[in-house]
Amino acid sequence: MPFYVSPEQQMKDKADYARKGIARGRNSVVLQYDEGILFVAPNPSSALHKVSEIYDRIAFAAVGRYNEYENLRVAGVRFADTRGYQYAREDVTARGLANWYAQVLGSIFTESNKPYEVEIVVAEVAETAAGDQMYRITFDGSVADEHGFVAMGGQADQVAGVLKDRYAPGLSMEAALGAAIAALSGQGNGERTEINASQLEVAALVRGRAHRTFRRITGARLAELLARATAADGTGAAGQAAEAADSSAAGEPPPGDATAP
Repeated sequence: MPFYVSPEQQMKDKADYARKGIARGRNSVVLQYDEGILFVAPNPSSALHKVSEIYDRIAFAAVGRYNEYENLRVAGVRFADTRGYQYAREDVTARGLANWYAQVLGSIFTESNKPYEVEIVVAEVAETAAGDQMYRITFDGSVADEHGFVAMGGQADQVAGVLKDRYAPGLSMEAALGAAIAALSGQGNGERTEINASQLEVAALVRGRAHRTFRRITGARLAELLARATAADGTGAAGQAAEAADSSAAGEPPPGDATAP
């Protein structure tokens, strides 16, 4: 005799299962910078990508189970190509793709015994920063319209908290990369882990490029950007420390001290 499980409990069990699967992977970050949209994901593999191009001005980033989000990526490329061929290339948008992904993931979550253990972002770069689009789609088909930055993964809230403190509109690519590295390298116990170029997958949708705006940042270029971002971050921290030391020597409370009158 089969056991009865209420629909509410069944949906809760599926959601818990998907969240645990996603949490086993590494976090990823997507954020706007002054010339487009930057994608940063810890990924030591040079063959398996977490970030990929979908269409001319649209890219896809994901966390979770690789075979599942790779199936979604391939299906999204086919959907975009078909729509662009049947209508016009301008009719392929991040919003349309996000809605399509939401329907696919929602159907799988509702009808399948096992939900997809994935979380994805679809981003589109526009002619101006105000027109950029970023959509976060979760395992159950929920869609969120994001602005500025978005973090994915099991520790997304912690990563987003660091980004909230460090992010500002109009950052350069080096500054945006530095903010992303600072967010991704933080640990729940307050410690930090070093992330080098060989452990990163970085790509960008570059506003100034015609037609296909997606490009990967690898090799010497990535190492140079990472060195600049690290140097800039260290200079900023050193400057704050020096300012605090000068204030202490003068008998003044350090900037931002709650005990200051």
